[in-house]
Amino acid sequence: MKKILVVLTVMVASATSVFALDTNKYDVFFKLSNTNTFNTLVRFLDINSDQSEHLEMVFSMTEAKMKSALKAKNETAAEKAMYFNLGNVKYVLSEVQYKKYLYFVNVSLNSEYDNQLANK
Repeated sequence: MKKILVVLTVMVASATSVFALDTNKYDVFFKLSNTNTFNTLVRFLDINSDQSEHLEMVFSMTEAKMKSALKAKNETAAEKAMYFNLGNVKYVLSEVQYKKYLYFVNVSLNSEYDNQLANK
């Protein structure tokens, strides 16, 4: 029984160490603070100045949280930063705008993934 427990523990430990934090899947959240990307997003979502100010603040805070998480190589914290972004953006935008925002993020993520595959 002890041997089985030890083997299972070693297997779990080795399996979790194999999976490294994939920083590429969070790149889109860094690009949202970029001036050109932000301006494109503002036009795409057709948001007003109040929403724009709130989004800038949310994106800035998301970027800080994401940098901290990735520096610590903490995937849980990176996911929390992502959910922080999505939750706060949902609060700022209308339902239609939020759906467009999710579309924008998903297209960006898929584009990044396609670029990575093409470079391999």
